[in-house]
Amino acid sequence: MSNFVIEAVSREDQGKGASRRLRAARQIPGIIYGGAEDKNPVSIAVSANELYKQLDDQSFFSSILTLKLNGEEQKVIIRDLQRHPSKPLVLHADFQRVSDDSKIRITVPLQFVNFEKSAASKAAAKFAVEKNTAEILCRADQLPEGLSVDLSNAEAGQVLHLSDISLPEGVEIVALRRGEDHDQGIGYVYAPRGAKAGK
Repeated sequence: MSNFVIEAVSREDQGKGASRRLRAARQIPGIIYGGAEDKNPVSIAVSANELYKQLDDQSFFSSILTLKLNGEEQKVIIRDLQRHPSKPLVLHADFQRVSDDSKIRITVPLQFVNFEKSAASKAAAKFAVEKNTAEILCRADQLPEGLSVDLSNAEAGQVLHLSDISLPEGVEIVALRRGEDHDQGIGYVYAPRGAKAGK
């Protein structure tokens, strides 16, 4: 089962007035959709306190979640959160049903590791992160918690791109499916002022 469990109830009331009443009762309106063709979208409400606790963990956004709807468990991913423009409030949450063999697009964190083992690090160079997430396409049962970027061979002056990420089996980076022009930089090695990398 997922590390994240969301208790939800279905709701019949629709419209802005109903949503305001839910929020006043510390509930967040939402919707669950997708899955098999015979699965209809369902309007739901979830506990604001419970959702906010889980939102504190960044891996919530890149994980398969267990949503308990009226006692029935469903696997979902968070697809969208509508937030208040000026207050730290979630106004609406969208969840998408998934199965193990569902192909999903989801954003996962990049984890930069082993720079301290590199020749560049030993020559006083530093590594600057330009992009700390990547959108991937994979089956739900192959979803990684994040993508690891091994910097043990990083060289002074090197720029790393999405194509430098070693991908687990079955995982693709969405941007790279669009061609080489979309191979974005994710970080670079530089020499701090007063230090000469490679010296």
